[in-house]
Amino acid sequence: MISCTLCCASVVTIGLVPLQKLKSTKHAIKVATLAFVFCCSIVAGNISLRFIPVSFSQAIGATTPIFTAIFAAMFGRVESGRTYCALVPIVIGIVLASRAEPNFHLLGFSAAVLATAGRALKSVLQSLLLASGDEQLDSMNLLMYMAPMAALMLFPATIVMEGGAFSEVMELASSSTYFIVLLLLNAMFAFLVNLYNFLVTKYTSALTLQVLGNAKGVLATFISVLVFKNRVTLIGLLGYGVAIAGVVLYSNEKKRTGKERAHTLEKVRVGHS
Repeated sequence: MISCTLCCASVVTIGLVPLQKLKSTKHAIKVATLAFVFCCSIVAGNISLRFIPVSFSQAIGATTPIFTAIFAAMFGRVESGRTYCALVPIVIGIVLASRAEPNFHLLGFSAAVLATAGRALKSVLQSLLLASGDEQLDSMNLLMYMAPMAALMLFPATIVMEGGAFSEVMELASSSTYFIVLLLLNAMFAFLVNLYNFLVTKYTSALTLQVLGNAKGVLATFISVLVFKNRVTLIGLLGYGVAIAGVVLYSNEKKRTGKERAHTLEKVRVGHS
């Protein structure tokens, strides 16, 4: 988050992106709420990984589109019925994977679900801030305001959960130039990931962002199995496969809905001309 703050501030300062000011205290509170939800999802996700393997955590994370659809509907952003039906296989797949998980842990599972819901709520809140009339912010400015708030909120959690991390970083940085390069690259990629997260939300939707994120989750699951040698049962693999099929089904449905919407708008335009 510190790297995001510095990069965004640099881009705005040199004039590549115009500065947008927060309109009011209420506007600042909305951005702070977004930062708080983001931090909660990060903390819950880290807690979950203490008790369950990465593969299982990613499987639970694949249900993020379901939470996103629920939160988006609560804020008045409703998709078509067929789009919601396309999400059903994702839920079924995760249920299968969860029941077959040999390393199931209730606290880890609960934390992973909380992190998943937090990511979903964050994507909906950021979509509202990126397209909310007078209070609309572009992706760079929203990240510039959210990142320092999130850094301050995450600092106490970092002290509690990873108290020795700061001294280890300083020790490694003082003895290895290679580590410093890796650290800087990691910071740059963190900035780009968060920026693209906002850009995808702005130009598509919160729900599409989370469905696309499942592709990353599938890759992380298989890498986890290969690297950490986590045990996966046949039923678990079946569950992952069904969830992936649900993602493909959703993607196809969104493409079809987009074409129908574009065709309808074209007919309206021709009718008025």
